[in-house]
Amino acid sequence: MTLYDFCHLTFPWVFKIWLRCEVYGQENIPAEGPVVIASNHLSLLDPPVLGAAATRKVHFMAKSELFKPAWFGALIRKLGAFPVKRGEMDREAIKTGLAILKENKVLAVFPEGTRSKTGELGRAGGGAFMMGVKRKAKIVPAYIYGTDLSRHPGWPKVRVIFGKPIEYDPDMGTGRESLDALGARWREEVLVLRKAVASENENHPG
Repeated sequence: MTLYDFCHLTFPWVFKIWLRCEVYGQENIPAEGPVVIASNHLSLLDPPVLGAAATRKVHFMAKSELFKPAWFGALIRKLGAFPVKRGEMDREAIKTGLAILKENKVLAVFPEGTRSKTGELGRAGGGAFMMGVKRKAKIVPAYIYGTDLSRHPGWPKVRVIFGKPIEYDPDMGTGRESLDALGARWREEVLVLRKAVASENENHPG
């Protein structure tokens, strides 16, 4: 059993107990083929929570600073992460992401580019979808609630919901206008998912 397999077996139970994590819409993740899961971003808990919630192994871009010290970098690489240099065009990270999708695997991206400091959904950077469009991947919107623990005192209550893949022209180009439009559509879909989670929380408070 690999380290990833062990974590994927145990983390859902750990998160269910510790974070009261509930997951919805797993059936919306295609069982095969290249997939990009595009989620909002609240905290450093998001990658492991999203990975535990997904039905397939998920590969993440993680800021290069997280790969130091070397032992921790080696650990998170085994869990599917690879480094990206923020604030610049990191061609090596893009090359890695494209290779993952070419192998019909799952790549997770956070289109907002950084963690939300307010919990509100920020503007999506269209560039986050470039790799998916190039590989004609299914783009699955996802919404995470509650991992920003400092804004939710008491016993955490985390929710993850996956939406249906976003429909787009698989032959669309990767020009800025097209990608920005796709980013805007992603934001609309995630706001719908957010409303669904809010409704669920109202129906099951506490």
